Amino acid sequence: MTRSDKVRSFVPDPQNGRLLRDAFGRFATGVTVVTAASPDGCVSITANSFSSVSMDPPLVLWSPAVHSARYPAFAQAEHFAIHVLAADQAELAWAVARDRGAVMARDHDVNEEGVPVLRRCLARFDCRQHAMHEAGDHVIVVGRVLRATISDGDPLAFFGGRVATLAIN
Repeated sequence: MTRSDKVRSFVPDPQNGRLLRDAFGRFATGVTVVTAASPDGCVSITANSFSSVSMDPPLVLWSPAVHSARYPAFAQAEHFAIHVLAADQAELAWAVARDRGAVMARDHDVNEEGVPVLRRCLARFDCRQHAMHEAGDHVIVVGRVLRATISDGDPLAFFGGRVATLAIN
């Protein structure tokens, strides 16, 4: 079988949603945990839909699902923090995916805006909500970076529906 025999083309529709999800999963991404303070305490979510947007002003984005039970807390949050996870933090990524309050059981602090933040990650962006844009079943949340932290380490990656590590040469 040649490589071209494995290529499938399709028009996305409701009947082939899994195939579209698999195609999206071919793009390797980093893994982040986004946190915010809510009236019910800390809310956190694992997200791989993170990107830098602008250097001046310093802007980043992430995209939560509108139908997520966690979405209302993030939509109402004036401030949030995005944590870029290290290769040894896969368990944390899955714990947060299962439990919106999982960060509170970890070593964490609270930043100047009252947002719970992890003590250890590769990078952290403390943000103020700058804009929100409807985008299908997700919302693009743009944050203005108020502060950033950075540390050394290998990144945690997500590819094909699984967490992975990258070989850095």
